[in-house]
Amino acid sequence: GPTAERPLPFGVFFCHGRHFNAFHNRFRDIARGGLRLVTPQNSDQYAVESTRQYDEVYGLSYAQQLKNKDIPEGGSKGVILINTPAIPDSNNKVFAMRKSVKAFSDALLDLIVKDSVSKLVDFYGKDELIYLGPDEQIIPSDIEWIINRAGQRGYPLPAAFMSSKKDDGFNHKEFGVTSEGVKVYLDVALRTVLKKVPEKESFTVKITGGPDGDVAGNLIRILFRDYGANCKIVGIADGFGVAEDPNGLDHDELLRLFYEGKSIDHFNKTKLSTEGVVLSAAPGNEEGINRRNSFPFRVKSDIFVPAGGRPNTINGENWHKFLDENGKPSSPLIVEGANIFNTPEARKNLFEKGNVIIVKDSSANKCGVITSSCEVMSSMLLSKPEFMAIKPELVEDVLVRLRHLARLEGELLFKEYRNYPGALPHFSERISMAIAKVTDAVTDALANVEPSDPLFQELLPLIRENLPKKLADVAGDRIASRFPVQYQRNAIASALASQLVYQEGIHLVEAQPYEKTAERAFAYYREHKKMQGIIGDLENMNLGAAEKHKGVIVDILKRGGARTSLDIF
Repeated sequence: GPTAERPLPFGVFFCHGRHFNAFHNRFRDIARGGLRLVTPQNSDQYAVESTRQYDEVYGLSYAQQLKNKDIPEGGSKGVILINTPAIPDSNNKVFAMRKSVKAFSDALLDLIVKDSVSKLVDFYGKDELIYLGPDEQIIPSDIEWIINRAGQRGYPLPAAFMSSKKDDGFNHKEFGVTSEGVKVYLDVALRTVLKKVPEKESFTVKITGGPDGDVAGNLIRILFRDYGANCKIVGIADGFGVAEDPNGLDHDELLRLFYEGKSIDHFNKTKLSTEGVVLSAAPGNEEGINRRNSFPFRVKSDIFVPAGGRPNTINGENWHKFLDENGKPSSPLIVEGANIFNTPEARKNLFEKGNVIIVKDSSANKCGVITSSCEVMSSMLLSKPEFMAIKPELVEDVLVRLRHLARLEGELLFKEYRNYPGALPHFSERISMAIAKVTDAVTDALANVEPSDPLFQELLPLIRENLPKKLADVAGDRIASRFPVQYQRNAIASALASQLVYQEGIHLVEAQPYEKTAERAFAYYREHKKMQGIIGDLENMNLGAAEKHKGVIVDILKRGGARTSLDIF
């Protein structure tokens, strides 16, 4: 349960049915996060999952809170545990899974919507906007049902209630949005830590998560797209098997599995080198199971990307297996594409004992939540026909925004790591906390500020500036009328917070007293806008003899001009 170090998040929800238990946690009134189904294969596994369900949903929602740093919504997560061992018939199992999703969604709507179905007594008295996203084993028909049900129950803007819609949404797997961000952090880490130029030099990767999976499959596609033969994937393990080849698994064969939606045990063995192996992890195949389970610890590579697998796979009891007898790690760099694959204790020990550099999940895979937030905003601003008319351009603009935000944080992350003592996950959390501090302070400061107030109007452009370009061009003038007022406040706060921290770093924000943070953030915003104008004028100006120094001057002003011109920091 909650402790002083791990307080109870806002909105803990428990739902129980004949064949399922469900938890939903959130950290702010306005929050978004994925909904997942957990379906144990046997009674022993069900017992284990039952004991750790709350810890799992808390850990996932906390990770979500950290990664939601760039968007208006706070972090949340929903986990539904199905007692599948008690349902022997496969058809009944599928029915129970789909029924559990419906029951969970209705119960959640009972708590946030006043209608004739729910007998809601509201002691809180504030609007609570919750947005769901699909996670493990949530299928398109679930998404469609949930959105329709939200509309029937009177949820405001039901199309925004769940993301990754088939038509007027951004399907994460189709567009590889999470993997686009993982690749950016991998790229920054390669250049910074391993001192490799991936367009020119070879590097090796091992991945958990199958080629049919969202994050792993798209990462394979993107790595081959951007680096070609320089990227050698030496091993992949998923729930169905394992494939290993120290010479690199065949690119064309991996892409075939990705596009056909097949797991790694379908890898064509004729495509292996003489040192390669493919094994199924089906029940009874002990060698395949053992190799699959030991895969993260055993296979050597430059980079390990956990892009699938159960939470806490590497933990306080087994982290030492990642190091050989000489203390050398099987991979010196880990980029966490999956949530909480490594426990905090494991990260700490791997860094201190093996000098393993770990890009934390709340940074590495944040682009999925940014995409979902873009879909929420699109659902508020556009009708379905309007969305469909501009979808191709909108998708490209979302991808541009994802890569931009990933690179901003990735470069700040390694800059802080180079200049100050501490492990990389430590700085990842501090970046998230610094942005959250400013976000909360600005949200509090705007709590009673109405949209007609001059301060609100001054800050309102921040929302439009942080929309995908096509969405801003087509519907930016609808923000004031379509976004709920509290959502506008949150959007202003998160946009200003991320701008300030990515530009100036974490130490500036950490040094501010909380009661002064919002006031100083507003002053910074004004000075930043002024500096942008000066830079624009300077770039268009002929400096005569000093023209050769223009680039340096502009760069200095971009990096620290706003902060330098203020005397309050």
